[in-house]
Formats: sequence, C-alpha cells, structure tokens
Amino acid sequence: MAITRVFDLLPYNLDKFPMADMLAFKENGTWAKYATQNVTDTVNLVSYGLLALGVIKEDKVAIMSPNRPEWNFCDFGIMQIGATQVPMYPTLSDADIEFILKDAGVKVIFVADKEIYSKINSIKDKVSPDLVIYTYEKVPGAKHWSEVLELGKANTQLDLQQYRDNIQPDDLLTLIYTSGTTGTPKGVMLTHGNLVSNVLESSKLYPAEIKRALSFLPMSHIFERMVIYMYVYLGISIYYAQSMDTIVADMQEVKPHCFTTVPRLLEKVYDRIVAKGAELTGVKKTIFNWSLQLGLKYELDEKNGWLYELKLKIARKLVFSKWKEALGGDIIAIVSGGAALQPRLARVFWAAGILVLEGYGLTETSPVMAVNFPASGGTKFGTVGPVLEGVSVKIAEDGEILVKGPNVMKGYYKREDATKEAIDVDGYFHTGDIGEFVDNRYLRITDRKKEIFKTAGGKYIAPQTLENKFKESPLIEQIIVIGENERFPAALILPAFDALKDWCAKKGIPYTTREEVITNQQVIDKFKREIDRYNAGFGHWEQVKKFELIADEWSINTGEMTPKLSLKRKVILKKYDKLVQKIYQSA
Repeated sequence: MAITRVFDLLPYNLDKFPMADMLAFKENGTWAKYATQNVTDTVNLVSYGLLALGVIKEDKVAIMSPNRPEWNFCDFGIMQIGATQVPMYPTLSDADIEFILKDAGVKVIFVADKEIYSKINSIKDKVSPDLVIYTYEKVPGAKHWSEVLELGKANTQLDLQQYRDNIQPDDLLTLIYTSGTTGTPKGVMLTHGNLVSNVLESSKLYPAEIKRALSFLPMSHIFERMVIYMYVYLGISIYYAQSMDTIVADMQEVKPHCFTTVPRLLEKVYDRIVAKGAELTGVKKTIFNWSLQLGLKYELDEKNGWLYELKLKIARKLVFSKWKEALGGDIIAIVSGGAALQPRLARVFWAAGILVLEGYGLTETSPVMAVNFPASGGTKFGTVGPVLEGVSVKIAEDGEILVKGPNVMKGYYKREDATKEAIDVDGYFHTGDIGEFVDNRYLRITDRKKEIFKTAGGKYIAPQTLENKFKESPLIEQIIVIGENERFPAALILPAFDALKDWCAKKGIPYTTREEVITNQQVIDKFKREIDRYNAGFGHWEQVKKFELIADEWSINTGEMTPKLSLKRKVILKKYDKLVQKIYQSA
C-alpha cells in the first residue's frame, strides 16, 4: 500500500508486521505491551471521540506529556480526522504555554498528570474558557482521557474512512512551536508529506537487523517523533523509558537494539565509562587504557589493517563487550542529533561495535537533512553524513547551509514575514547554520550563523567549535565561549564535579561545597592547564584567554537550555552579567 499520509503507517504496520509489542510502557512495575491491532483500535476510538466533541479538520489539539503510549494513541487519533496536533514540552514556562495555546487557538489539550493539569488549568481563563483538558493519569476533578474513548465507543457509526480520504499529503499534520535560542516561539507548519518523505528516505539507511528500540528523547521534538514514525514503518517495537533517571535500568530490561540520543547524554555515558576505568588497578587498568587508546584510532571502511583488527578483536572481548552490556547487551546502533557530536566519541563507539550515526536537521526540515549510515562509505567522522536522497543542499557565499526538498516546512504559522525571511524565492530554506562539504559528499557543520561573533579586533570566533573541543576534558561538564566586541574570547565553565572531586582527593585538596572548591587556587590552576591544552589547536586570536568557574548546572528547567539542550546564549550572558564584567574589567 502507498504511504502518503502519516496515519497510513498504521494499516501498513498491521498488514506487514502485526506485533504483540508495537508499543510498551512500564506500569506498576511491569511492561504493559500494546499489540498493533490494539493500538489501531484505540486510535480509532480517539478519532471517534474527538469528532463527537466537535473537533473538525484543521482544529488544533495539543499534547503536553512525556513519552507514553497515550501520546501515540492521541497523535494518530488527531491526525486521521484532519485536525492538527500541537506538541508541547512538559517543561515550558507559563508565558510560553499561554502564548502557544492562544496563537494556535487550541481547542482540546491532553496532559500527562496533576502537575501539568494544574499549570494549564491555572491559565485556562486567560487563554480560552472553552479549552477542554484531559489527563492521562487520574487527577481528582479533572476529565480523564478514557472519557474520549467512551465517547468514541458511542459514536462508531460515523464513517471514519470518509475523514481519512479527505486528507491530502499537503495538509497540515502538526504545528510545532520552536523558540530556539532566542525570541518568541514560532509555529512551524509541517505537512503529512513533509514527514512521510523523511520517514521513507531515512528508513532506507537504517540497519535492517534492528527490531527493538528504547525511546526517551521527548516526542514533543520532531527528531524523536519522526524516528517513532520510522519505527512503525520498519516494524520495530517501541519501548518507552519511564524517565531520564531510569534509562540505564530500562536498558537492562528491554535490551534495545537502538535508541536516539543527543551528544550531551552520550558524553555523560562516555565520561562515566572512563571514570570507572580510572578506578581500576594493575593489569585491568592497563588493558582498559590500551583498549581506549586503540578505539580512539579507529578508522572506517576496513582502513585499519589486519594487525589493528586483531588487537581490536581482543579489546572488544576484554573491554568493549562490557560497554555493550551497560547498554543492555544487544545494542547495534545509536542515532545522535540535536547538536555537534565530538568525533572521538563516534570513533570509539564504532570501535566498540556500537554504530553511532550522527545526523543533522531542524524542526523546519522534518527534521533530517543529512545523516551518517552503516553501509560502506556512508559515514565520515566529524561530519553529519551525506545529504538525504531527494533533498538539495547548497552552501551560500557566507557559508550558510541552504536546503530545499519535500521535507521543508510549509512555513511559520501566521508569520508570513518570518516565512519570507527564512525561505528565499528559489524555495531554499536558510538554516542559520554554517557548514561545508567534505570530499564533495559529507556535510560538516562548523557553527551557528547567529552565534559567530566578532572580537573588538575584528576577528570572527565560532564558539561551538571551541566549546566542543574543550568538552573533551573530563573535568569540563558545560562551557560557553564569550567575547563579542571584546578584546579576546573568554569562557564560563561548569566543572564536572564528580571528576573534580576525585582529582581533589588524589591531590589532597579539601572538597567541601561546589561554591567553595571553585575558588581554590589549585583547582583554578588545574583548569588553566586544561584550557591551555585544548587551546593549542586554535589560532592565537581564537584562544580562550580568561575564564570563570561556576557552580550551578544549566538546564531546560532553569531556562539556560533549549529542549534539545542547546545553550540559550543571551539568557546565560544576562544571568552571569557580573561575572562577564569581572572577566573583562580585570583584563
């Protein structure tokens, strides 16, 4: 059967891969599994229920919840009657929630629990007194989403196929509000055709042996959502992690073949592995360090030579097999997106027999524009891989990456001005990222156009390139490089406090609180040496000359990071204004 709209994936899955565990979620200590037929039937009841509530084509229905099967039931139920789904991050601020609900004109919203319900209910009258809220978990005084299913059961006489037939590939599927690192949220309009094109082309590159996935990145973001649709298309079972805190335990139980992640989580996994290796003694420590150094020299496409391959076989048996066990034991591939991945991480995981496939895209491109894949010649470390089939990418004179293709959004909702600014007369979307082609095939991202800044001396600085390099230090957890219109680049650094604590213990330096330890001169001197070490690969004008250590981690909840874990530079600069002034006043 032809797949032209996203909901076509359900009958396709039912026909090709009827599964007992299409979706799975841990409830009351056991994994509740939902078969394809069960999922399809529940989705249809949601559609009938929404129609009974008076929801019609192009009406906006929101979902504000972490990943769980109900997210899928409602998502597919909304789309197959022609309504538009508006995904909302559970961590959004009240101001953003109010703006999105008003701007989109949301009629119905599904929320996860009491906390989110209270948040929405408290601003409901400001937005629209007619907004209907349903909860996935039982909340006293709130409507439960099962009421929609009951309404659906009472209205199955409606002809659902008639509604499906009325939906075209170019019709609006979803409205995703993206604030990025600056500004008021903009509603990205993505069609069925946008997502279908991305699903079909991305699926051609995915390892065929993968049959079971663990999902923990938020489906509110287009990256995870498109991948979930791809799993449905490929007949891959989807297991939802209970939370970000239970990922390791969930992996041990689910034993996934794959998962998607952002570089920050992969960095944490790697740092934890290295920290455990540092605790080893004697022969075990020697073997661990030898294996690690071997892995960091790994080359693709059988370029390592027979002697290296022999050594790698030993390293995989003695050391890297334990890495796989830590990820459940059956891991085949990890897809990384959302930000730049350190090339050494991809290299060492590939050496361990775990394919880390880095890709690139934006909400506006549904999202994948380019991605590394396992076939020979499909991956190059330090790049985001070849451009997706059917997508056209060119580099503008100023280095900006421009893209055109079936995956590019319809535009920004009610923002013709912003749409014209983003999509030129030739139909190319301006990504705001700076990049280049390597070997005329692989796309490399070098920085964000808006984040590149000029020093007072007129030199251009690409902060992400520097930040990515400095984060290779096991002592650096987070870093922001600053210096616009100043005489030199500087940095604010959050130490990796667990690693710092171990270092202090070895040096006999007292470790009390985070706030106190970052004022210790020996600690400051150690970070100076780390900065000097990683500065060495950059031109003199690019090098970080001064820095300040900070004690508090940046996060989505505290407002310094976007939901895909990019730095909100303006927010951070405003928050640490006094510290920034101190850096440049003392220079």
